[in-house]
Amino acid sequence: MLIGALRSDVQAELHICIDAAGKKSYTNVITSGNCQPLRSRAGINRRPQVQSHSWTATTLRSRLKGNSSSYDRHINRSARRYNVDPYLIKAVIKTESDFDCYALSKAGAQGLMQLMPGTARELNVRNPFNPYENIDGGTRYLRDMLKIFNGNLQLSLAAYNAGPTLVKRLQRIPRIPETERYIKKVLRHYKGYRGSLPQSQAYLAGSKET
Repeated sequence: MLIGALRSDVQAELHICIDAAGKKSYTNVITSGNCQPLRSRAGINRRPQVQSHSWTATTLRSRLKGNSSSYDRHINRSARRYNVDPYLIKAVIKTESDFDCYALSKAGAQGLMQLMPGTARELNVRNPFNPYENIDGGTRYLRDMLKIFNGNLQLSLAAYNAGPTLVKRLQRIPRIPETERYIKKVLRHYKGYRGSLPQSQAYLAGSKET
């Protein structure tokens, strides 16, 4: 107890002194008039603040969103695998989610290529918010639409948006404003990425993998 009391007294009497040369010293014995109690100095016991530079999920998402080159590696891999024009895949992603891999629509469509949960299960996409899985599944689905509609790009895009059953029954683009706007947006982005081409032209010339 005596030792503890002595330590407490020493701490209470500890001062910081500055000599004529400006040199600081810490002491419990005051040697000059230019000394101040250590405890009275503002901020002496304040914990230094460390600025963090780690990326949060929100920051990473904001950096990737809208960036058309963020997922080029995945897009090109799926394009080669399913023989679908990578610029068409990119145009669909731009229209569907604006390259937001965590996008979730009111209807429940998920990820970059906005796969509905049932469609994702059929395509064996376990995690629709995983960019590689989503692009792979979405490209395979787009490839299937192109096959079903014999490479007709507008009908294939209509089927991607509104479902193949309705488009097959009508054998034309459904008169659904959302679907009509969707096709126009995809084709506009496709033209921007790839350049001018006939709207009926499709890249599909046979699949490397079923």
